[in-house]
Amino acid sequence: MKKLSRIAVCALTAAGLAAAPAMAKNARQKEGYQWKPQKNIIFMVPDGMGLSNVTAARIFKNGPNGDRLNFETLDNIGYQSTHSLNATVTDSAAAASAWAMGKKYDNNEVSCHAATDGDNCENAEPTILERARAQGLATGLVATSQISHATPAAFGSHVHSRCCGTEIARQYLEDVEVDVVLGGGVLDTRTNKDCQRYGESYIPDKDASRSYIVGKAGENGYVLVANKAELNAAVASREPKVFGMFEQAGLHNGKTPEHFHVDGSAYPDGEPTLAEMTSAALDILEEDADGFFLLVEGSQIDWENHANNLPGQIAETLGFDAAVKVIQDWVNAKPMRRLTTQIIVVADHDCGGFALNGPGGVLSETGNIVEAGWTSGDHTATDTIVYSQGPQTWKLNKAVDNTYLYNVMKEYLEP
Repeated sequence: MKKLSRIAVCALTAAGLAAAPAMAKNARQKEGYQWKPQKNIIFMVPDGMGLSNVTAARIFKNGPNGDRLNFETLDNIGYQSTHSLNATVTDSAAAASAWAMGKKYDNNEVSCHAATDGDNCENAEPTILERARAQGLATGLVATSQISHATPAAFGSHVHSRCCGTEIARQYLEDVEVDVVLGGGVLDTRTNKDCQRYGESYIPDKDASRSYIVGKAGENGYVLVANKAELNAAVASREPKVFGMFEQAGLHNGKTPEHFHVDGSAYPDGEPTLAEMTSAALDILEEDADGFFLLVEGSQIDWENHANNLPGQIAETLGFDAAVKVIQDWVNAKPMRRLTTQIIVVADHDCGGFALNGPGGVLSETGNIVEAGWTSGDHTATDTIVYSQGPQTWKLNKAVDNTYLYNVMKEYLEP
């Protein structure tokens, strides 16, 4: 095949860009809309994942001399400190709030600081997700935990306590209007009466909480999905607002992860995997001509590390990495996406103090589960790795505080 000259390539590119305004306007069906390149921010959280988790999962999947995991192939690598405002060892709420807001919070606070933001968080600044929405971008939250768990909550709500699961989900639907929310049920088993300060009735029962949120979703124009088939149908019918609640206490609740990941067995029928939820979210959000902000959390790496469950930890890390592959394939499908899409992969904290202790004297092979040691059943203060790619992410190619990630996203979103 004869190669095109650089002049011809430039001419074709110019013709494509000239046609783009009309295509974008038709896609959005907005009178007077002026085309501009999309801006996409995809923030991915392998909750509780330390560097040793990465090594163990890579050895199991590919062997010591095999390929890197997908997120390890991103262009930039740095690391972040994780402490919260009031503790050397952070929790997920404070850590995610630092990313979402660009400043430190006390443990348990969700993008709202009790000392300064008022009883109803009326003085809280917008999260990075809310800033994206204000710029016209679509927004999405995807997690394998409950949808109102601490990490997604920090991006889509403002509350004084991560325990206020019903109020967090209500804010997704009514105040922030997140376009796509996919995960487990509403986290309200620990809801306390202090949450009445937000104007909602006390709903301590998880079934009553779910019914309340189902009603709110319907009132606000969301298509509610409860299993993989319903999610696929919503995507096929191009629904713009989708609210998915699958397993009430987190996806594959009550099942041991190694039974459907590490030994190659099937994922539970009816539940979407993190990769499948990520793909569905992309299909919906990419319809917005301005672009989108998407949070994707592999929540249960943290849960398995709390339990010091090595096979489960490996399973969840690989499940998260499969979602990263979905993102990479989507970005690589169109050259412009690589130029307009920030991808940031970072754990909020380490959990379990996991270390590889062996095997000693022999070289592991693909499929081997390494010998492990643990220092804790809880979070640790260890720094976590930041993997990134896309516009301005070169700024993350160094040691930073977790609040700095907000700055990198905001400077791209609002130059």
